[in-house]
Amino acid sequence: MSEEQVQAQTGPTFNAVLRPHRSLSPLGFFVLMSLIGLVSFIVGMYFLILGAWPITGFFGLDVALMYWAFKLSYRSGLEYETVELSSERLRLTHFDPRGERQSIDLNPYWVRVGLTEEHDGRTIMWLASHGREIIFGRFLSDDEKREFAGALSSALSLNKEVRV
Repeated sequence: MSEEQVQAQTGPTFNAVLRPHRSLSPLGFFVLMSLIGLVSFIVGMYFLILGAWPITGFFGLDVALMYWAFKLSYRSGLEYETVELSSERLRLTHFDPRGERQSIDLNPYWVRVGLTEEHDGRTIMWLASHGREIIFGRFLSDDEKREFAGALSSALSLNKEVRV
């Protein structure tokens, strides 16, 4: 079988990985925490010299709580979703921060991609097929959802044209 016949049988493909945005790199996190720790240490030592030693502990607690909050944020950043489109199926796979995964396979001929605009300006991106709606890409920004929904809709339309 020639390569063109194989492509005609399998149709176009579309693969995407959706990840939450994290604006602070690991190096940036290290630098920020170092600066916060240094400032807290210096100010804590100042209060220690003044005789207000209990305040020094609060500065250490602030640094520990900030570190913990950033680590939780980075952990939630491990969540991601993959969207794989072939002529036979559209597979949406969600990976949570613990590494557990859930996959949903849909027939691409019947799938619709939609965006719902909420009254406060937020958007919800979903897939619909045979009476089911699956919300996905919750961690994306509204603009990213609009862009991705358009790209996936185009890929699904192209897939339907090739199938017919």
